[in-house]
Amino acid sequence: MNKLNILYEDNHIIVVLKEPNVLCQSDYTKDLDLLNMLKSYIKEKYHKPGNVYLGLVHRLDRPVGGIMVYAKTSKSASRLSKIISNHEMIKEYLLICHGNLKGKGIMEDYILKKDEISVISNKENGKYAKLEYEVIENKNNLSLVKVNLITGRHHQIRLQFKSRGYSLYGDQLYGRKDKKQIALFAYHIKFKHPVKDEIMDFKLLPQGGIWETFKYEA
Repeated sequence: MNKLNILYEDNHIIVVLKEPNVLCQSDYTKDLDLLNMLKSYIKEKYHKPGNVYLGLVHRLDRPVGGIMVYAKTSKSASRLSKIISNHEMIKEYLLICHGNLKGKGIMEDYILKKDEISVISNKENGKYAKLEYEVIENKNNLSLVKVNLITGRHHQIRLQFKSRGYSLYGDQLYGRKDKKQIALFAYHIKFKHPVKDEIMDFKLLPQGGIWETFKYEA
């Protein structure tokens, strides 16, 4: 089993770092995924017999790393899903894109999922997609950008930036086929605990590779 980087755990939720290129749940490849890794960890740590419940309430694309929260009970899963659908969970990303993007702004589109990719569509066929962005630094014709994801559509961030001429560094699907690791990282997540009266707030900066081009502190 790969080593897990667990940021927080209680009886209701578990917050963990998903490494790039690890699945958040099983798919047709049958490659090792984070959901089953966590189930095995819980089963072993707490000596649980039978099947372990663990609810997936949000996703990250396989090549994308960052912070994820899983629900350890169906009650927590239901409440977290409601928090997300009500846009009450803050999900912020860092990305590096090609080009010298400036300032800050909002991107709004309608996105249609077609098989394994997504395309910009219209109101009749697509789903509304919105994000807010702020450029932190430009360097070497690259831009380090902070994104507040308002909606969570399929490949939303990657597609919206690409459609405006700023494809993400290392995006093999929507950008340049250069065999680089995608520079997209879910670095900040904040939400109300599904059971306790507490605000959960986690930040973790990406390390190594192209990220070392920029010096950014959360």
